[in-house]
Amino acid sequence: MTHEYKGTALITGASTGIGAIFANRLAQRGYDLILVARNRDRLNALASRITNETQQSVEVFPGDLANAADLARVERKLREDASINLLVNNAGIGTHTSLLDSDVERMAEMISLNVTALTRLTYAAVPGFIARQQGAIINISSIVSLAPEILNGVYGGSKAYVTAFTQSLHKELAEQGIKIQAVLPGATATDFWEIGGLPVENLDPNIVMSASDLVDGALQDFDNGVLISIPSMQDIQHFELYESSRKALFGHLSSNKLAPRYDV
Repeated sequence: MTHEYKGTALITGASTGIGAIFANRLAQRGYDLILVARNRDRLNALASRITNETQQSVEVFPGDLANAADLARVERKLREDASINLLVNNAGIGTHTSLLDSDVERMAEMISLNVTALTRLTYAAVPGFIARQQGAIINISSIVSLAPEILNGVYGGSKAYVTAFTQSLHKELAEQGIKIQAVLPGATATDFWEIGGLPVENLDPNIVMSASDLVDGALQDFDNGVLISIPSMQDIQHFELYESSRKALFGHLSSNKLAPRYDV
């Protein structure tokens, strides 16, 4: 089956899990791919499979986004390759370990990857998107961006940044033809949990979504222009109520007078 050529998607954290599913689905839609991850062998195997199945061009770009030199190489690719019109910021790490039981160096590494690398890659991509008046960014956040008490708070804080950054990007770039989305996965059946020391088998299966379903839902929301995609939320009215209440605060957050509830 042939598809209309859609351009090139650069996907970080592409060798496994959500990133690998995004790679497969986007290739099926007609995108050529640039796959970024640390594991060259896994990238090569994925690239071969996707090319055989879809006949799309797949470039393997091994690199560790926590490494400044590797990150700079990916930034340069985003700035210089005019075929790239979709950036999927999927690379990230997390943990369920409590704040005070977590190593601060590990927490700093998490911030570097989840926040700094994502920000730098976005800044590298957006000027070209604006110049060409087309492009899109999909940022993989998490439900803990809305509920940081659920897991480790540094992880939740890093994902709250991703969601807030996405909302602000949308406000600034939507009128320039740039499409922005944040995807907020709930518990998802990937190696995230194993790496964090809590295999997914230990979770209630009623809350764990497959990575395939997560990506398919996110891409349907992407097609429909949904800014904040939460595929695991059964009744989206809960989020819509939350979001309308949040926006209702805007005109009440700053004043030159102390609120009357204070006894001064």
